[in-house]
Amino acid sequence: MGISDVAASGFGAGADDYERGRPSYPDDAVAWLVSRLGIDASSTVVDLAAGTGKLTRLLARTGAQLVAVEPVSAMREKLVDTCPSAAVVEGTAEAMGVPDRSADAVTVAQAFHWFDAEPALAEIARVLRPGGSLGIVFNERDVRVPWVAELSKLIRWDERERWRVPYTVEVDWAEVLAARGPQFEPADRYDTTYRQPMEVETLVARVLSTSYVAVLPADDRARLADRVRAVAEPLGPSFELPYVTVAYAARRR
Repeated sequence: MGISDVAASGFGAGADDYERGRPSYPDDAVAWLVSRLGIDASSTVVDLAAGTGKLTRLLARTGAQLVAVEPVSAMREKLVDTCPSAAVVEGTAEAMGVPDRSADAVTVAQAFHWFDAEPALAEIARVLRPGGSLGIVFNERDVRVPWVAELSKLIRWDERERWRVPYTVEVDWAEVLAARGPQFEPADRYDTTYRQPMEVETLVARVLSTSYVAVLPADDRARLADRVRAVAEPLGPSFELPYVTVAYAARRR
């Protein structure tokens, strides 16, 4: 099973902007996942839809054996540089190309919304050893902050369905797991916040890394970049982009 055209084209075109502009993950959320998933130096962890390795490199600190699965070639090229200790594999959530019962944990950062949930969860269960666990984490821009709300409106985040981006901050992934993943026990949830250090051009890269923005014509992207600069200008040369972060952990039955 392949990935959507928007994801393939957008992330392929925007890999550099993705690495430059996308946030990391808060230390407390990563520590919670590591604890709940039982990750240590003896573990094998599959980081699924690993992108440029934003989460992969944080998990590397545990000493675990890492397998980073990523379908987009431009992202895999970045992964090799950002997390050289990981084995980088071409694959999708529905067809990972990883052996049966070979992983103690599977992690998914900022990507589960792209998956076909039922076959993806069946594939994750196939890869996990008995008693292994799935971890999911998302950063969401905190639109309670006025300038962040203005930014989201500028990039037409509320109109994302027209770009066929199956994404919504309202999804409770614990409910998705309960409804679509009978192979998993009920998920635990952890809520926290994160503040990403920013400069104006980093924010521009953050916006341009959005999948449906990355595939726009060059002139449209340039105009959007200028409008993002106008939003950021009153914030000064350095500022922070606030996020709310949510993590989930579910053990395989």
